[in-house]
Amino acid sequence: MNISYYEQFICILSIYYTNWHLLSFTIAAKTFGVPKFTSDAMDVITDPDVDAVWICSPSQYHADQIKACAANGKHVFCEKPIATDLAETVEAINACNEAGVKLMIGLQRRFDPNFLRVRNAIETKEVGDTIVIKTCSRDPSPPPYEYVKGGGGIFNDMAVHDLDMTRFLAGEDPIEILAVGSCHIDKSIEDLPGSEAFDTATCIVKYPNGVSAMVDVCRQSSYGYDQRAEVLGTKGMIATDNVYPNTAKIYRNDFTGNADMPFDFFLSRYFEAYVTETEAFCKSLVEDSEVPCTGIDGLVALVMSLAADKSAAENRWVKFSEVIENVYCSSPTECSLLVDSDVFPDGFKPTKSLSELQNIVVPDVDEQKKSGSFTTKFKEMLGI
Repeated sequence: MNISYYEQFICILSIYYTNWHLLSFTIAAKTFGVPKFTSDAMDVITDPDVDAVWICSPSQYHADQIKACAANGKHVFCEKPIATDLAETVEAINACNEAGVKLMIGLQRRFDPNFLRVRNAIETKEVGDTIVIKTCSRDPSPPPYEYVKGGGGIFNDMAVHDLDMTRFLAGEDPIEILAVGSCHIDKSIEDLPGSEAFDTATCIVKYPNGVSAMVDVCRQSSYGYDQRAEVLGTKGMIATDNVYPNTAKIYRNDFTGNADMPFDFFLSRYFEAYVTETEAFCKSLVEDSEVPCTGIDGLVALVMSLAADKSAAENRWVKFSEVIENVYCSSPTECSLLVDSDVFPDGFKPTKSLSELQNIVVPDVDEQKKSGSFTTKFKEMLGI
């Protein structure tokens, strides 16, 4: 990691969990040489010595903490999701854009060297034009019931990474989705509502030019993290394997294969990706360059997972515009959902595709440098 990025500004990494005690903070602070520590998020957000905040708290706190960071002029790195609600997501993004602070979303698989190699093969036409994209994501073991309950369901909580990866690899916005889910492993969750009752799910996503993407996710794989991607092109195919602790193999008369199982903890599996995305955010602050994973990327990922949820519930193809067009913003940071309503406020312009998200999301701080002030752009969007 290039330490010079950290010498040029102060970044305090704050992870808030209610079961952490003061002793834990004290030990961590002493170990890593952190001069100040706290268990209160607002102490960090309002600290005048803090330039940027990492938000790694439970999902339900993200939107309010992002807005608080924006109000205090802090740049933000936020783990996905931006919010669990689509309207709150738009509000949080716009709060940062209005305040002129950077917002980067932690979709760490975009920084994994395996997936990046596949992306590079697509961009350089190494395997020709893309025909089919496939990803799979299977966890070593299912989470506890208490985690699944209220977690937003398997599409929002888990498949969102794979859905975002298909968009990352396709290089275009998707059109529609078909999703199904089922429960095979933890029968205790079957009493939960909607897709919270699923521990297994499959999605098919349609992209422009007839390109399709297939995603399968499961809460359990007995052999460790199963995280793979495959792209079939007109000139060949590229695929990733799982990541192992080492490359050692065993050759016996009853077994030939890897000596050890794949990594079985997400921090081990994606360690390099977490480091790389952190460096990328720091670099964007130091050099005042564009963040590589924007608020729009986080918003589209949420739209995709919500559409998958809707598809599984209604057993049909769902266009992503069906999700977006229900969001109405009377101002950049005052948004609401108009679900199942045929009456829209005056001046409301339903968004027909992902490419028209600028109807509800104003330009971020980097786009504003290119295209004019925030106020002017928002007035143009509303026709004022």
